[in-house]
Amino acid sequence: MINTPIEELIAHRGKMLLIDKVISFDHESLTSQVVVHNNGLFDNGVNVPAWLGMEYMAQTIGAYQGMMDKISNRCIQVGFLLGTRRYICNVPHFNVGSVLTVYVKRVIEDQGLGVFECKISHQDLLVEANINVYQPNSTQPL
Repeated sequence: MINTPIEELIAHRGKMLLIDKVISFDHESLTSQVVVHNNGLFDNGVNVPAWLGMEYMAQTIGAYQGMMDKISNRCIQVGFLLGTRRYICNVPHFNVGSVLTVYVKRVIEDQGLGVFECKISHQDLLVEANINVYQPNSTQPL
């Protein structure tokens, strides 16, 4: 299952598809790999701002839910990033070409609302956050 293309797990396409592949997965967590690209959308040619890590985490959460949907033979649904109350970042930016590891672990999931413990690392821990998400039942499947 970890060889499933990202495009089959989340709705993002083109320059907004920011994660590259699933590295590991279980029923509680997923780890993805992100290669920081210089596609002109968020970068200045050298780096991207560290706040973009929240979107890396959100897309990794989306991939987690997509894997859970595939296992349950459900249509993959769109979800929404609600935000975070805590985003602890040790760097001001991520360098273009860096390979980041994004880890998400489900903490709470109830009636479409979820909280995930998230981490981004590149040799050392760079970012930690708890991300809040929502997946309504009424969105159109992918």
